[in-house]
Amino acid sequence: MKLASIGVTALFTLASADTILDNLARDVSRVESIREVKDVQRSFAHLAQFGRFHDATTLFTTNATFIWGNVTTTGRSAIENFLNTHTGDMNGRESGSLNTLVIENPVVSLSVDGQSAKARWNGLRFAGDGKGGSWIEGGIYENQYVRAETGWRIALLHYHALYEGTYEDGWRNVGGRGIPVIPYHFTPEGSGVPIPPPVGDASPTNASLSNLELRIKRLNDEDEVRNLMHAHGYYVDRRMWTDVVELHTNKTKVTITGQGTYNGLDGARQALERMGPEGLTTGVNNDHPIFDTLVQVNPDGQRAIARGIEIAMRGDANSKTASWEFNVFRNNFIKENGIWKVKVVETTPLIVADYYKGWGNSGTNTPTGYLPPFLNVGSFREAGLPSSNGTSNATYEDVQRRLRRSAAYDGTENQSHAYGHIIDDIDCARMGALFATRAHKASPFAGFFITPQRITDACLASYGTNRSTLPSSVFFHWRPQPVILASHDGRSATLRARLLQPSTSVAKAGSFNSAMYHDQVVLENGRWRLWSVTIDEFYWQSSSWAAGWANPRPRNASQPDPAPAGWIKKFPPDVTIAEVGEREAGFRGGAGKFVEWPEIQRMWFGYRNLVSGRVPSGDKVGFWEGCVPCRVRPEWALEANGWQQPGAGPGGNGTVRAR
Repeated sequence: MKLASIGVTALFTLASADTILDNLARDVSRVESIREVKDVQRSFAHLAQFGRFHDATTLFTTNATFIWGNVTTTGRSAIENFLNTHTGDMNGRESGSLNTLVIENPVVSLSVDGQSAKARWNGLRFAGDGKGGSWIEGGIYENQYVRAETGWRIALLHYHALYEGTYEDGWRNVGGRGIPVIPYHFTPEGSGVPIPPPVGDASPTNASLSNLELRIKRLNDEDEVRNLMHAHGYYVDRRMWTDVVELHTNKTKVTITGQGTYNGLDGARQALERMGPEGLTTGVNNDHPIFDTLVQVNPDGQRAIARGIEIAMRGDANSKTASWEFNVFRNNFIKENGIWKVKVVETTPLIVADYYKGWGNSGTNTPTGYLPPFLNVGSFREAGLPSSNGTSNATYEDVQRRLRRSAAYDGTENQSHAYGHIIDDIDCARMGALFATRAHKASPFAGFFITPQRITDACLASYGTNRSTLPSSVFFHWRPQPVILASHDGRSATLRARLLQPSTSVAKAGSFNSAMYHDQVVLENGRWRLWSVTIDEFYWQSSSWAAGWANPRPRNASQPDPAPAGWIKKFPPDVTIAEVGEREAGFRGGAGKFVEWPEIQRMWFGYRNLVSGRVPSGDKVGFWEGCVPCRVRPEWALEANGWQQPGAGPGGNGTVRAR
């Protein structure tokens, strides 16, 4: 068999014919390891939500270190005791209590030998005892993991507390001081190499090519199911009921635990319309952010389950009503004619609370006592697969290409989250270093700047150079719920991610804003680098913690539209927001009328319906394939610079199912 040259990525190594299978087995295991590290941490969040602390500690090594703020403890028993003491009656176990612990936005770095890893995460805990007590706490995790005999385990969980408070008063900076920069385990160069090149010869493998092909197929399937789940969530946010239903199989079922079951496509639509008619109207917010998604693909490759946490932030500015909904989703998927579709939606509401009263008195909770079954993580992925020692029609070259496509998913996610963490600290030089040589980035309310140096200088022009080492306030850049579409060759990808922006301050309670990122990422010189970053902001905003998102301050219709950012007079962009035309028309600095919450901003999608190929359309929905400024600057496009443009869903020139 002819040996291919595969030196386009630091992950894959050139090898002689007699060792290529050993190298491929090692490469597959290292991509699986990145997934397993994320699975273990997210599973911890799932178990903690229901106070299953004993089970959660099995995800740790026997002598793990657990640091929470200024408390340090060691060993599983001590960790379990701390969690029980720290949560008290706000443990998710007692009737009416809430303990939703969100751990998101991972930047994972595997060690060279593949036996350990480090990861940085954002964390936010929503807690209540159902008796009037409430608590919110948030911060940064810098954790360490090791590969044990039976699977990956947490060796160090280190939570840096940054903000906290009761629901009544809202959260503020811990200790009433400025927010410190939490040391990074990664550099801007390192975040683009989540899996470093291995050193030395690979260990001999007993796996056959067909077995490795099966494992790679499962990684590819995980990517498609996760994308489908996250896209489903975005359609729900915008009440795009037709698109939601088209993601389902004909014999679908929707169950809302304790409330009812709806069968078939008509039933699915009926369940959706409980939230209102199709389409958003002025003042209506229907956001359902999705966190900590775990995906488990059945060994037959035809069925899958996705489980995760959903925190709905709903409201109507017309009636000045708003609510929180804390849900667990556990959905089933089925592959029909090679296409993944939603088979079963199972949503379990934990607490629904009036925004202006909070969840301290539990609001309305589901009294069924039903516990959505957890997924089986914590063991190696290959352990659950059937042995496959048969022949394979695939070439090594094609199998490696397909593995690169899943490695691209993790590389893209890593660089996306690295951007979010670094921009939180407004470290302009480190942020600029995340970009490719000819990359471009949108600066809010200003325009697009090309090359890392100009991206860095635009950041400095916007925020200034005299930054405090302990800023009194921070607007965090959470980038959860990614939809990542890799190119056929696995060397580029597009990403759509939510911007969920909690803020914190010394002087006043923090609150939330929401926007959307549309990015592209490329593999340049063996490192993943951001190629294009566009931020559409804002879709909705909170006036304050007390007022929430249902009490906006509408602009007077006679007021002129706000001008672009003033600093661009001294440092003009390479392409202004207005020059992009219709795509950015409703945003500040755009060519059209400025749209501000409670008006409904047009939401843009860079992909078609992942099942039907429907192009997102409507009064408040748009479709834009490729990078945002590339119709004005075609020389900025991926294809013009040696990379493939990833497919934008079925029905176009590319395909997201390119295997």
